[in-house]
Order: sequence, then structure tokens, then C-alpha cells
Amino acid sequence: MSDRKEASGSRYVLPEVKRVSGEIIDIVIEDGRIAEITDAGKGSGQPLKDVAGAYVSSGWIDMHVHAFPEFDPYGDEIDEIGVKQGVTTIVDAGSCGAERIADLAASSEQAKTKVLAFLNISRIGLLRIDELSRPEWIDKEQVKEALRRFSDFIVGLKARISRSVVGERGVEPLRIARELSGETGLPLMVHIGSGPPDIREVIPLLQRKDIITHYLNGKKNNLFEADGRPLQILNDAIARGVHLDVGHGTASFSFRVAEAAKRHGIGLHTISTDIYRGNRLNGPVYSMANVLTKFLSLGYTLEETIAAVTSHAAEWLGRPELGRIQAGDVANLTLFTVENERVELIDSEGERRVANCLIKAKGVVAGGEYMECEVRA
Repeated sequence: MSDRKEASGSRYVLPEVKRVSGEIIDIVIEDGRIAEITDAGKGSGQPLKDVAGAYVSSGWIDMHVHAFPEFDPYGDEIDEIGVKQGVTTIVDAGSCGAERIADLAASSEQAKTKVLAFLNISRIGLLRIDELSRPEWIDKEQVKEALRRFSDFIVGLKARISRSVVGERGVEPLRIARELSGETGLPLMVHIGSGPPDIREVIPLLQRKDIITHYLNGKKNNLFEADGRPLQILNDAIARGVHLDVGHGTASFSFRVAEAAKRHGIGLHTISTDIYRGNRLNGPVYSMANVLTKFLSLGYTLEETIAAVTSHAAEWLGRPELGRIQAGDVANLTLFTVENERVELIDSEGERRVANCLIKAKGVVAGGEYMECEVRA
């Protein structure tokens, strides 16, 4: 990363940084761990310059990215969508199936960003964008072998259930994914989009801890009535513990639908980007900070917005240490600012909004070192 600022020695201080709650503190880091959290001005060690006054949270977690650069269009470099954007942990959302998951795991070892993954139930993954259209591309034994080899890396199974992916097979790939979930004990992340299959066939197959990603998409086959009321199948899914994930992406986030969800009390579980090279460089995603800014513009508080990329995501992952700031833990932090600055925001349907408050990623602490972000908004 360019402009990297590292403290010399094994002990340094983030001086006078601000929790999301507003409390100003010093955080002392020693040998890669949080040694002490103390009142502002009382931390002992070499102070980092230019961080005083910034907000600090546990490291941002992006639950839906595509970080396998060989695949086009859905691929990107890990650190370009990770630490350079203020995100210390990314979860690749099914870029790879059994045939390439070893390559993704190997590339993650060279990155500054922590990487976890959902395994695509199609053995070819996103080599093609119709990866569930042929039955021979789903091999249950290959899935299970990949899970045995990469049990610490894989957090769930991914099935993209929309017309362009499943072809004429309808919900059959999802039924197979459901069987695999039962046999392996891993939850599903299910992409929803254009039908067929109809959304009313898809959602009833999801169980507690499964994830609906793209739940705020504005396509005809979405989870809300024309007047904005949530479909009963969505209310029922939430009641049985199904998790909602934004998965903004190129085509899956609508301001109109997001406003309806908020108006009807649909809770904000996790905010993710569905970022890859194209929508990072050309929009409408650009960065995690840009997506978070959209939720501030919708009227969510800073606390609600940041919880959706920290504690909520860490809880789903079963890794609470990723979602807290606590002495003794490995230092995993994001520093950011909230600027009173005019910004134009765009959703996946091309609708533009003007906001006057902008989140900017400033830096991260990951792997024991502080690194300035290269993408600020």
C-alpha cells in the first residue's frame, strides 16, 4: 500500500481516537495485540501521527466480495477491496467452487487482508456466469472434499438462484444446496435476482442462519410489494432466523427498496458491497465507505451502520473477536472520518441522490501494522 505509516518498535499508540459512541480514547498496541485501552492522553508508547480525532471501530468486515482476479467479470485483487478500502476481513461469496478453492486459499496467504470464503456449490464457480445451469457441474463429493481440506477457510455454501445462473433448472440447484447444507452443517448464502424461479419458491427453502444476499434489489422478482410492504415470505424468513445481507453490487441495490425496508422496520443485519473490479472502478459500488455513506443518507445512525460491518458480521461468522475492541485481542481496527461534505450517490438502478455527510476510510491496523487507506470514499 502506498503512504504506509508504520510505528517503529513493537509498541505504539492510536492517540485520541473516537469510538462510534463518541468516547475519546487511546489504544495501545504492542506486538500486534491491543495492550491497553485508556483515557485520551494516557496511552504510553509512540503515538501515530494524523489519527487523532478519527473514529475507530473493529475492523470492517465485507461479507460479500469477489476476490479471485482470474475470473471475469466477477473478480478483483484481495487487498484492493480489503485493507486499501478500510476493510480488514473479506468473505469471498462463491467465486470458487471445488476446482479452484485451493487457489483462492493460497492467494489469501499473500494478502494483508484476512480472507474467508463461501464455497460455490458448482465445481466451476464463476468461471462462467451460468454455473448452475448444468447438473454435471454440481458434484456433491467434490464439495465435501473441499470442505474437508479447507474447513477453517470456508464459512458456508453459495448458490446463485436467478434466471441467468440456473437456466431452465428452476429451484433444483437450491434443493441440492439445501441437501448439502444438511449433510455438512454449513449454512447457505443464496443470491436472489431475476426470475424464474419466482422468489416465493426460493425463500421458503431457507433456514435459520442462511443468508439472503441482494435483499434490497429493485428487480421485479424482489421481496417487497409495489407499495413497499415486505412480502410475507420475507417476514416469515426473518422470524425463523434467516440473515439479510445487502450485497450492493452492480445490479442489486435500490434506494427505493431500501427506503421501503427501513419504513417497514426490516432490520439492518449486514452491509456488504458485492465488489469486484468493474463496479469498484466504474461504480456504482466504488468502495465500502461509499456504500456505508448510502446507509447514513437513508437515515440510519452511524452506530447502526458501522455495527452492520463489524459486530453483526462477526456474530454471524462465529468470530466475536473480529467485531470488538478489547485488550488482549489481536489488533484488528478501522479508522475513519465522517465529513460534512456534499457527495452524489448512485444506486444500482441509476438513481442519484445528493448527501451532505460522507464516510471516509483513513487507515487500518491489521497484522500488527498500521496502514493508511488508498481509497478514502
